[in-house]
Amino acid sequence: MVVCRMTLMLCKKKRSKIEIEKKTKWWKLKKEECCEEFRQTLRQALGGQVLLPDDWETTAEVIRETGRKVLGVSSGRRKEDKETWWWNEEVQDSIQRKRLAKKKWDMDKTEENRQEYMELQRRVKREVSKAKQKAYDELYTRLDTREGEKDLYRLARQRDRDGKDVQQVRVINDRDGRVLTSEESVQRRWKEYFEELMNEENEREKRVEGVNSVEQKVDKIRKDEVRKALKRMKSGKAVGPDDIPVEVWKCLGEAAVEFLTSLFNRVLESEKMPEEWRSVLVPIFKNKGDVQSCSNYRGIKLMSHTMKLWERVVEARLRKVVEICEQQYGFMPRKSTTDAICALRILMEKYRDGQRELHCVFVDLEKAYDRVPREELWYCMRKSGEAEKYVRVVQDMYERSRTVVKCAVGQTEEFKVEVGLHQGSALSLFLFAIVMDQLSKEVRQESPWTMMFADDIVICSESREQVEENLERWRFVLERRGTKVSRSKTEYMCVNERERSAMKGRDKVTG
Repeated sequence: MVVCRMTLMLCKKKRSKIEIEKKTKWWKLKKEECCEEFRQTLRQALGGQVLLPDDWETTAEVIRETGRKVLGVSSGRRKEDKETWWWNEEVQDSIQRKRLAKKKWDMDKTEENRQEYMELQRRVKREVSKAKQKAYDELYTRLDTREGEKDLYRLARQRDRDGKDVQQVRVINDRDGRVLTSEESVQRRWKEYFEELMNEENEREKRVEGVNSVEQKVDKIRKDEVRKALKRMKSGKAVGPDDIPVEVWKCLGEAAVEFLTSLFNRVLESEKMPEEWRSVLVPIFKNKGDVQSCSNYRGIKLMSHTMKLWERVVEARLRKVVEICEQQYGFMPRKSTTDAICALRILMEKYRDGQRELHCVFVDLEKAYDRVPREELWYCMRKSGEAEKYVRVVQDMYERSRTVVKCAVGQTEEFKVEVGLHQGSALSLFLFAIVMDQLSKEVRQESPWTMMFADDIVICSESREQVEENLERWRFVLERRGTKVSRSKTEYMCVNERERSAMKGRDKVTG
């Protein structure tokens, strides 16, 4: 038996300080007094000029500096869901008087001081009750508005975060399962993971035939087009890397419309947009599973709001030129998913009433938006008859695009994404509709035998053999152009099947 006494000198390891990103309080612009002060200060910063400078870089920097000066900057920390959110000045004053009365009674134990303290204590309870009732009444009234709906979702997300032990960790596993601890290695791993994920492309058959481009002059951007695009933009969304939200342009009114119209016309003429718009920020959010596995996180692309405005102007023009087939119900004017569901239900009821079989296949595409080959996109745009000017403008939106991943230890280095459509883009939905319209020309049937909602497709037929044949034609046409059909999510359903009940006539398509 050995007994010893040991003295160990332990060095305290210094943790790297977490840099918290401070954000401008752009949400204050919804208050008219803040909006007016922002306009006046911006005008003073521009030397009393009413119109904004033509140069984007100068205007953007002045707007950001004015926003920080007038609206202030947040601490960068997440707003907590406090239990005293109903607190107001009246409650604060009452509690302060009660505390003073308590100190007075502690120093002089007289009946008069005791009665004064007890009275103030009862008054505080009444003030707290009134403040809570008023706050709840305002909350219930606000829930019927869009702002109240956002508050409700914010509270729900906060409660969900409070129920989780870990939101995001500063260490991550590499592709071999080894734990990475240094900030540089963690950033490299996130860059490596998302660069591979966003540049993954399905096998496809290269096109041999070309397509004639339509060279024609396009009209200049008008102010009313910018106004309509600005009106369609939603407020309260996360800002992109340029830190200029759409609320700024809405606050500036006609001065913003004048500036944006001039800016968009220069972009249209030169076919080159500002370099600042090419940067895309991808913050990551935790899904279920191991917190140290990259595959258990999802990213959301944050783009410049001004670029989204430019996309909406271009989208409105493309919709006037390009005619999408009637089978497409996704993001089309005067159409919705309820129309397609209603048409399918009516078709099923007709066949059920006639005691006849109806066979349906619900087709799902694997990461349809992320895997669209850019060459196919340019081909389909030209094939649909769009002016070459618009094709080059859209190409400019995707060329030299830079993506940065924001993780717990900072931001990664930039990398290129050369496959797929931009997530969160105002134009991507219509561009995908153009691609699907051109690829499905050879195989689609009349509605309701074929209906599409963006990348979701339903194929109907009177026999199983026919619907399988149609599915195989769809699969061949789509997969040879780089769009893959999901075997696990594509499903088959038979209505009014004679050999077995309809409940058992719903199968996975594995072929």
